[in-house]
Amino acid sequence: MLPSTLARVGYTTAPEGWWKEFVGALPARTAKLGLVRKDGSPHVAPVWVDLDGDDVVFMTSADTIKGKAITRDPRVCLCWDDERPPFHFVTVAGTATTSTDPDELLYWGTRIGGRYMGEQRAEAYGRRNAVPPEMVVRVTPTKITAVTSVAD
Repeated sequence: MLPSTLARVGYTTAPEGWWKEFVGALPARTAKLGLVRKDGSPHVAPVWVDLDGDDVVFMTSADTIKGKAITRDPRVCLCWDDERPPFHFVTVAGTATTSTDPDELLYWGTRIGGRYMGEQRAEAYGRRNAVPPEMVVRVTPTKITAVTSVAD
């Protein structure tokens, strides 16, 4: 949404950089990944994420609907929300790149696993996910919408 559209519907645009705090907060929120299937229909799936600067990083198998769609068309959108009043949300539209480098798979699998399952289980999740056909997906934002206090 454009800022004028946000104001027209009564939304409060978040301060600069707030979106990274929201996305990176603990306990970690699951992102909803939106992409387009081969037949042109929409697809939304939950993903565990972490940030690397402004990039959003997650993992998926190359054999899944997500993996196939990203390989075919790297345009994606992610959304996070706080379902408690006064409600906040962030959407990130961007372009995805992928990597199957074993070191990256282990690093990101461990880091993301730790965010969602706790440090005590991070290494196990990293090892479990650092195998083919897993891939690291890095989303470079092209548009970020961050809104706070939707209900106020």
